[in-house]
Amino acid sequence: MSLTIGVDIGGTKVGGGLVDESGNVLATTRRPTPADDTAGVIQAVKEVVEELREGHEIEAVGIGAAGWISSDRSTVMLAPNLSWKDEPLRDKVAAVIDLPVVVENDANVAIWGEHRFGAAKQHRSSVLYTIGTGVGGGIVVKDNLLRGTHGVAAEIGHIRSVMPGGRECGCGRTGCLEQYASGRALTQAARDGAKDHPERAGVLLKLAGGDPEAISGRQVTEAARQGDQVALDAFDTIGFYLGNSAADMVNLIDPGVILFAGGVVDAGDLLLDPIRRHYKEALANRAEVPVAEVRAAELGSKAGVIGAADLARHREIVP
Repeated sequence: MSLTIGVDIGGTKVGGGLVDESGNVLATTRRPTPADDTAGVIQAVKEVVEELREGHEIEAVGIGAAGWISSDRSTVMLAPNLSWKDEPLRDKVAAVIDLPVVVENDANVAIWGEHRFGAAKQHRSSVLYTIGTGVGGGIVVKDNLLRGTHGVAAEIGHIRSVMPGGRECGCGRTGCLEQYASGRALTQAARDGAKDHPERAGVLLKLAGGDPEAISGRQVTEAARQGDQVALDAFDTIGFYLGNSAADMVNLIDPGVILFAGGVVDAGDLLLDPIRRHYKEALANRAEVPVAEVRAAELGSKAGVIGAADLARHREIVP
């Protein structure tokens, strides 16, 4: 049985999984992420790998990390959440675990996991949106990750056709998608709505103790489930931007399926229904032409670990 290890380096934890060739996660473990200590992150990865490999023969290790990864899958060119710049992650990890290592962007490993073993496995081309604090993206075209010349393609959250000249983004531009369609944007839309129309935000304000600025993303979801109109409007607002962005993906690459994942997607149809509605409206002129299905991703938090492990297994044949 072929075994590889997938590692997901996040802002708060380093999670890992022992994965077989069928995408089954046989064991998992995790360590805290010392975000301001590069050596500490390398040590955490080493500990995760050592624990998972005990008693097993491991072929390789795949690592998913938030940031821009070089085209040779070796260097983290920039990872703001970890304060990394031009960090030779592959070589540093390989030196302490003595195994082949592949490094990839976290959204890329997630779409690869869904493409190989999850909601996109029946399609050769697919798109994944990860909706959390920001908006990430991964794209597979004809069974290959779309990585671009320098390895940093598919930054869907930083496409700014949504609102040129709009809100400032952490990337240095204005009007990027993630400023209007992320979990943070959902919360802000609800806060603004509660301030402007408190009579329509009774449940939401009750949950927040009467203070619009105290509204949290979790409270927006809970209030929407209870029928709070401002909370429902907030979901509709980010659904508008995501649905229109998904329509752009149809016009750009014609995928077989468009997936949504991340913490905000845990709201289920509260988010997916408005995405689908606005997506359909944006593609009204293509009514006679087949278009991609919009659906939730399947693998959840395991997608990154599974995808990273599979990329490591096929490191010599996957471009």
